[in-house]
Formats: sequence, C-alpha cells, structure tokens
Amino acid sequence: MVHNFNAGPSILPKCVFEEASQAVLNYNQSGLSILEIGHRTPTFQAIMDEARALLKELMKLDDDHEVLFLHGGASTQFMQIPMNLLDEKDAAAYTDTGVWSIKAIKEAKLFGKVEVVCSGKDNNYTAIPKDFAVPNDAKYFHITTNNTIYGSQWQKIPVTSNVMIADMSSDILSREMDFNAFGLIYAGAQKNIGAAGVNVVIVNKNILGKTKRAIPTIMDYRNHVKEGSMLNTPPVFAVYVCMLTLRWLKEQGGVAAIEKINNQKAALLYKEIDDNPLFKGTIAVEDRSKMNVCFIMNDPALEEPFLAFSKQRGINGIKGHRLSGGFRASLYNALPLSSVEYLVQTMKEFASLQ
Repeated sequence: MVHNFNAGPSILPKCVFEEASQAVLNYNQSGLSILEIGHRTPTFQAIMDEARALLKELMKLDDDHEVLFLHGGASTQFMQIPMNLLDEKDAAAYTDTGVWSIKAIKEAKLFGKVEVVCSGKDNNYTAIPKDFAVPNDAKYFHITTNNTIYGSQWQKIPVTSNVMIADMSSDILSREMDFNAFGLIYAGAQKNIGAAGVNVVIVNKNILGKTKRAIPTIMDYRNHVKEGSMLNTPPVFAVYVCMLTLRWLKEQGGVAAIEKINNQKAALLYKEIDDNPLFKGTIAVEDRSKMNVCFIMNDPALEEPFLAFSKQRGINGIKGHRLSGGFRASLYNALPLSSVEYLVQTMKEFASLQ
C-alpha cells in the first residue's frame, strides 16, 4: 500500500478515483466519456451546477458570494485580482509569508501600489508575523492562509475593515471559518478540492466593477459570474472531479467534521516530531500548519537514509521542498488518519535502529 503525502497534486478519496475512472470510459451509462461530452450540454451543466452548489453549501456562503471554476491555476489570480480591483493610483496591502505571497506581490505591483505590511523573510518564514497594521485606505488586504513550502499557517485570520483577499490553495475546506468575511478567496483545486487543471474563486460580487481600468473580457470576473463559469470552455474533467470530491466531503459531515480529523492527524505527527530525538520541527509551535508538516533531522546525515527507509515502506512524497529541505508531510482532507499513524510508526522504527 502507498501512503501519499505529496504536497500537490495530492491524494484524493479512493471513491473519487473509482467513479471518475468509470466516467472516463462511460459517463452515467451514456456511452460517452466524461472527456468528450459537450460543455454546453445539459449533462455537463448539471455537473457544474452541483459543484458550485456544493461549494456554496460547504462554505455556508451568502447570496453576495459567487463560486467560479476558472482556468489558469491560483497563479493567474496573482494578476487577475489586482487587474479587477486596483487602479494605478490605488494601493493594496499584502503580507509576505513565503514564496506564494512573494509571487502575488510581484504581480500586483504591475497594476497599482503595493504596501507589504509584514514579512517573515528575516526569520526564513519560520513564523507568522504578529505585529503589523493595515492602512485604512488600502483597497484590499491579501494573505496566504497556509504556506505550503515552509509549513506555517494563519491560525487566526486578521480582522480588518479592508476587503479581505485570501489565497487558500493549500488549506481551503480544511477548517471552519467565516468565509463570507472575505471579499475574494482563491485556490488551486489540486490539494483539497479535486484534480489539477481548475482554479476555484469565491468572490463577493459587490467588490467588482469599481475600477476605471479596461479589463480584457476573459479576465473580468463579472463576465464569469454572468456566464456561470461557462464564459469559455471550462476544464470539464477537472470540474467533474471537484464535484465528486465535494460530494465526498459532504458525506463525511462537511468542513466541521473534517477539521476534527485534520486536527487529530496534525497533533499525532507533531507529537512524534517533538518526542522523537531524531527529528525536530522548523516552524514556531503556534504557527504550525495542519496541512503541511515540515520537519528536519537533528543529524542531516540521516535524512537520505530515512527517506530510503520510508520509501521502502510505501511512504510517498515526504521529501521537503528544495527551498526548505528536510521533510514535508502533507495532511490534506483525503489523507486517512491511518496513513499518519503509519508514518509515525515508521519514524519510531527508524529511530530504534540508530
């Protein structure tokens, strides 16, 4: 058995794989593959409608918030957000908590002024900045809720009067929060929502149409809202896998239920990291991510042997990102508690051999 701790594309529920694989051959006994059905047909419209409705239900979104399934991944949103929300004279506030924040800041500077209100760079992103202020006149305030590469997470979302924008690519739907408090949320699907190839955007329609900038048709959120995410050909299969994954999450009891399991998984692994003399965590305890657990070995010479030992036992995807090194175990929604228990046992066994 393979235990998949990959950071993304990542583990999905087994039932999703099974149903999606059958749909590739013959979708709902139609004689057609999900890969070849027309996106303007009632068949696919039902899929899109259900996916959007499930996300609205799971996030408890109000009528002001619209769910979009778009192309381009989360990285496209780095520039699409300021393109839609900023004029050149306007300023936006950003937090710098790692690589993805830096990329978002870079793109925003092409469309307006950017004030970086806090940064974890000086401590190599091992902690979330705590002491900062957001200018009242900032058009919006942008955070990256979970930092996939370094393994830190905003455990408490800052409260501000500004429009809140959040990149939730690696922790969306993993914990309860007031999603209606955000003006815009975006996330690549390939961690907690579905397969790579589609990007989810949740936007409060009231923040749109405020800029004087001419926006290309395909980049204007209002056009996607008007057309129900069908402005152009959507990534049909990726949206279908999202729908199946969202169905699965609802069947598990929704976000509140999966948060309890996620907390169990993270607590179990962090306890082993703290208790095992071979390992140590890299992030301030209060800022540790419950999705991407990053850790190193006290003796770097043991890292490659531990990777090999783990691989022999079917543990996949725990090698750390090239920028942070060490190890990273991603504990996304679909990863069962049993896989974390197995990783912990493997860590104990390796330590016993040293």
